[in-house]
Amino acid sequence: GGRGPLAGLRTALSLAGAAAGLRPVYDLTPAERREDALAACALVPTLLTALHRLGRGLEPVEPREDLPYAANYLYMLTGEEPAPREARAVERYLISTVDHGFNASTFTGRVIASTGADVAACLTGAIGALSGPLHGGSPSRALDALDAIGTPDRIDAWIRARVREGGRIMGFGHPVYRTEDPRSRMLKGIAEELGGPLVEFASQVEERVEAVLAELKPGRELHINVEFYAGVVMELCGLPRTMFTPTFCAARVVGWSANILEQAEDSKIIRPSARYTGPVPPAPVPTA
Repeated sequence: GGRGPLAGLRTALSLAGAAAGLRPVYDLTPAERREDALAACALVPTLLTALHRLGRGLEPVEPREDLPYAANYLYMLTGEEPAPREARAVERYLISTVDHGFNASTFTGRVIASTGADVAACLTGAIGALSGPLHGGSPSRALDALDAIGTPDRIDAWIRARVREGGRIMGFGHPVYRTEDPRSRMLKGIAEELGGPLVEFASQVEERVEAVLAELKPGRELHINVEFYAGVVMELCGLPRTMFTPTFCAARVVGWSANILEQAEDSKIIRPSARYTGPVPPAPVPTA
């Protein structure tokens, strides 16, 4: 699930923020906050690709001034300039995942921003939320499911066994959508443009999973989500699976930053209330 580079990122970004002496957003002008956020957005993909390479005993690759964001990301990852088709495929994936409502990581970033903390603190908290497999760790798991199924004749038996065991089929179902995730339709189109046996197999699996889930869990509306074809597209573009969630993070840091800047304009703290439902005290508190 990309725990290596993400775990490294939350530590490195926190350290970079401390080394740069980032000040609380509460004490900054809007222009200063924006400057801090832009610096962090530039730093994240550079750190992620460097951490990936260092983890494999390779030297980090310096970013290039002449390459756009997605092409630069792939270049820093592999050390080779990517083919335009691959760069464009990854670019479209990054654009589609840049922001998506008040998901767990965005909400976390906004809560921290509401305390007036610095930009690195806000983003580090958001990365912590993203690192959980229920939020950011699924594109590689969706591909692992394709590997586990192996061949078309095993699709139905595998899905049925998985549902009977109460397991979740990664890449299907969404906490908000009760329809096909619109991002997945776009990513499926990109996958089909890239083509090949993996795409054909993924399409067969998608069709059967939808049919079996409709039969075994009627009315639940469990449809394909962004992660299923995101994994297929990233695999076809040569990204290693440990970098799937970090690549999602390289896009989402821009959305987090926009949310953090918006939240910082309002100096009220986000402070939900809770109701105690634990055991009652054994004896009344004595009166004075």
